[in-house]
Formats: sequence, C-alpha cells, structure tokens
Amino acid sequence: MGLNKYKLGELIELLDERNTEGNFGVEDVRGINNTKGMMKTKADLNGRDLTKFQIVRPGDFVFNHRTSRNGSKFSITYNSDSAPHIFTEDYVVFRIKKDCEDTILREWLYMYFCRSEFDRFVITNSWGSSTEFYNWQDLCDITLTLPSIEQQKKYVDVYLALQNNLAVYQSKANELKLVCDGYIDNIKNNITTQKLEDYLKICDKRNSNNQYKLDNLRGISIEKKFIESKADMVGVSLSPYILVRPNYFAFVPVTSRNGGKITLAYNDSEDTYIVSSAYVVFKVKEIDKLLPEYLFMLLSRPEFDRYARFNSWGSAREVFTMDDMNDVRIPIPDISIQREIVNIHKCYIERQRIADALKAQIRDICPVLIKGSLQTDN
Repeated sequence: MGLNKYKLGELIELLDERNTEGNFGVEDVRGINNTKGMMKTKADLNGRDLTKFQIVRPGDFVFNHRTSRNGSKFSITYNSDSAPHIFTEDYVVFRIKKDCEDTILREWLYMYFCRSEFDRFVITNSWGSSTEFYNWQDLCDITLTLPSIEQQKKYVDVYLALQNNLAVYQSKANELKLVCDGYIDNIKNNITTQKLEDYLKICDKRNSNNQYKLDNLRGISIEKKFIESKADMVGVSLSPYILVRPNYFAFVPVTSRNGGKITLAYNDSEDTYIVSSAYVVFKVKEIDKLLPEYLFMLLSRPEFDRYARFNSWGSAREVFTMDDMNDVRIPIPDISIQREIVNIHKCYIERQRIADALKAQIRDICPVLIKGSLQTDN
C-alpha cells in the first residue's frame, strides 16, 4: 500500500474528562517537559482545586498550547503508562479516534511529534503578542502523510525495543539509588551526627596571576553541576576569580529565587576551574576521615536543599553562608563504609548516565524512523 494524506483533525478527537469525583490526588499530577516526556509536577499545588484537573488515560495525548518561553520546543506527550494521570485544566487532551486506530498508531504519531522539524513548524505557526499559542484547531489543520499501518508497525517496533532497553537500564539505576538512599538512612539512624566545621576549610585562592582563562571559567547549575559560564565576560578581569581545584566544592550563598535549591557543585575532574568571587569555595581538610564524594552525596539530597533553604536568612535576598554550612550536622561513619556507599553511588551515576544517553538516542532516532517509514512504503 502507498502513502495517504490526512488532516490530523480527521484522525484525532478532543477530550475533556475532569477529576470531578476527586479520585486522583497530588501524587497523580503530572506535567510535560520540553523533551516531550511526562514528569512529576514541580508546581506548588497548595490550594489548587484538583477536581478541575483533566484525566489523561493510557494512550491519550496532552499538550501545553503556550509555546513562548519554552526553549523553542512544543510541550506535547502521551501517556505510555498503565495508569491514568491528571494534568492542569490549561492543557489540551486528545486521543486517536476509535475508528482510526487501524489507520495510525499512537506511537508513530508520538514519534512524529518528537522531531525537531515539528517543533520548528509549531513555533513558526504559533501566534499571540506577549504570549504565543498553538491551539487545538492549529493542530487539527496539520497535513499528515501516512504510510500503511503495517509499515508504521515495523518502525514502531524498533522504537518500542529501544524504549524497553531504556526501561531496563532505568530500572537498574533506580534500584541502585534505592540501595544508596537506604544505606544512608540506616547510617543516619545509627550514628551520631557531627558538625561539618571540624572537617571543612574555606579556600580563597584567587586567579591573581591570570593563569586560568575563560576556558576554565565555570558557573553552577541547580542540578549541582559545574557548567560553562553564560555571563558576558567582555572587558571583565579574571584575576579576582576564585580557584576551584580538584576535589574542591563551590556554592552560591544566595538561595532566594532558586527553585528551593542551593546551587552547589563538587569538582570531581582533574582540572582547576575558576568561579565568581561571589561564590564560596571550600574543601575537606582530611580525606582519610571524610570522603569528598560521600559529603557531596549528602549535600545533593533534597533534604539538604530543604535544610539550606529553611536556614537561609536575609530580607531582599536570603543567603546560606559558610558559617551556616559549618553548622550542618551529618553522620560520618568509618571511612571504609563511606567508600562502599560511594562505590554504589558511582555505579548508580554510571547507570543513570547510560539511561540518559539512551533517552537522547531515542529522541534523535525518531525523525530517522519517521523518514524511513515514509520512504520505503510500497
């Protein structure tokens, strides 16, 4: 069979099923990221009426019709889980019509949406002034070229095989994370905590001789990673910048307007970085008593973000200083136990890295699969 053209509106139908009975709660709320995946919402749901939220059942699609300030991406996904979720009433929910399920596969349609070409099309055709939109009718007006259902299935099978491979890696990564978290929680319950002031030393060595250049300049993300600086450095002297040597930590004291996180990172590389003099840099005094990797594990946990945010102080800007860091209490077991936990954590990080790489590969292969299905259909 050959290719056929359709208006997407011929194949899909709008849904509006609300959580009226309140059967779904906060744990069922999801959002959409700009890589077209479902995620647990980061929104503050205090006081929100969840009965107005829309139910998105397995196989249903959902999208955010606001396209501005979204990294030139269109936030659309479908529920590939086995359970329903709920999304804010601002989103648009649809599904493939029952009598069109032999014409188009939902996974093929999702791959079609995952292409950067589709993002560019949507952003170009969005409209509005202060906020741009791509609405239901705009989606329905898309002209779609479809291969036969048999041809779609060949390429969907490749996609699903990759997804299954990803699920295995992600499951193993999650298991290792549970082991790590359980290990740390057990230590917390059985070992007396100690203040960090006896283990840390502030470091304020400056780049006074300008040995380190722009290639060494780093910022810190809220994911607790060093990143290449986005600051405009034209005409800026690097001599006041602070050195972050291997095994050093750096953090931003200002915690307000930072998504409830403290911006902190650990230099686990062999390179020396330089950071703004507004940052605080410190190191572990004796690594035979406290492993920097073990400390970073504890400082990366959400509970430390909550602690730092709660213990920040100030008026216009709230800060968490080195004095506050020194007051933090953590369990410090024998160095051999710390090393065991760190080794498990490193295995988790590697598994998660592979899982993230697979996610990126799947996103990249979607346009290839769509193109292949359209070119080889006979």
